[in-house]
Amino acid sequence: MTRNDNASGATPRRINLAALGADTIAYVRPIRSEQVHDLFPQAPEIEPGLQLFALHKADGEPILLTDNRDAVLAEAERNDLTLVSLH
Repeated sequence: MTRNDNASGATPRRINLAALGADTIAYVRPIRSEQVHDLFPQAPEIEPGLQLFALHKADGEPILLTDNRDAVLAEAERNDLTLVSLH
């Protein structure tokens, strides 16, 4: 199986999430604390080696950074965002 194939052998299609609803669709991205400044340049220094979670709008704009996945889910719900799974 190649990297672009799924279990059925079909090649997955790429979907432009921003075109589907940048203000209504979001995704959660696990990141390491070493990656924080790439997404949140204004963030203070964070201890290296931490597992964090970033909530992003469908267009990739970061919304929230936390060390608690439940907080990300609550923020998405509070803002009426539909979470999608990315693979």
